[in-house]
Amino acid sequence: MTYVAEGSYEEENAPEIEKAVAAAQGVDVIVACIGENSYCETPGNLSDLAMSVNQRNLVKALAATGKPIILVINGGRPRLISDIEPLASAVIDVLLPGNYGGDALANILAGDANPSAKMPYTYPRNQAELTLYDYRVSEETDKMEGAYDYDAVISVQWPFGYGLSYTKFEYSNLTVNRTSFGYDDELTFSVDVKNTGARAGKEVVMLFSRDMVASMVPENRRLRAFEKVEIQPSETRKVSLTIKGQDLAFVNPQGKWTLEKGDFRMQVGNQTVMINCNADHTWSSPNR
Repeated sequence: MTYVAEGSYEEENAPEIEKAVAAAQGVDVIVACIGENSYCETPGNLSDLAMSVNQRNLVKALAATGKPIILVINGGRPRLISDIEPLASAVIDVLLPGNYGGDALANILAGDANPSAKMPYTYPRNQAELTLYDYRVSEETDKMEGAYDYDAVISVQWPFGYGLSYTKFEYSNLTVNRTSFGYDDELTFSVDVKNTGARAGKEVVMLFSRDMVASMVPENRRLRAFEKVEIQPSETRKVSLTIKGQDLAFVNPQGKWTLEKGDFRMQVGNQTVMINCNADHTWSSPNR
C-alpha cells in the first residue's frame, strides 16, 4: 500500500499492480483497501465522484487472480465503484474511521466484532444518479416506452439504511396503539424482531412514514424514529418506537407547518401498517 505523503490530497502514486498480483498468488483472501487520502473542507473539493482509475485497475487486476476479494473503502463521501463492486465477495465502508479505525476493521474481518452499522446516506451507482432516500413519489418512474425509450429507473449502489451483519433478523407483528390520530396524539409502533442467526448481533430498527396523498407531492418515505437493539441467537425482542402526530406534518406553500387529513403508510423492516389523520391542523408559529 502506498500513498503520497505531501502535496494535494488527490495525488496518487501509480500502483505497482504487478507486485500486488504476485503477492496475492500465495494468499487465501485479498483485502483490497481503496479510497482517499486525508482532507478537510475546501481542500477536499472535487468534481468527479468516480474512484480513481489507478485504484479501480488495481482491484480488477487482483480479481483476475481468482482469489476472493474483501473491498475496504476509506473516505468521507460515496466514491463510485459500480464497475468493481461486483468483483468483491464483501464490501466494508469504513468512512473516515479515525485513529482506531484499523483496530475496528481488524475485529470485523476476524469475526471478533459483529458489524451493525447502517448506510447514513444513499450511495449512488452512477455519476448522474445522486438520489436522496426521501425522493418524491413523482420521481418513482420506470422504463417509459415511446420514441425515446426513456429509461429513468432509480438505481443506487446501496440505499440509505442498508447494512449487513454476520447474523440475520426477521420482522413480524407490526402494530400501532391507534389507527386514527390528531396532531397532538402519541403514536406507539411495536414490532417483533427475531435473531434467526447463530450469533448475537445488533439491529437498527427504523420507522419510516409515507404520506399517501397530500396537497404537495409527498416524499417517498421519511425516517421518523429508530433504535438499535442487541438480540441473542433465536431470541425475539419486541421493539417500540414512539412519535407524535405532529411529526408527520410538512411545510406548505405558505411556509407554515401543516398536517392534513388522510392516510399514512408506516413501515418497519418489511412490515407495514396504515394509519389515518382525522383532522387538518396548521401551525401559526415557525416551529410546531
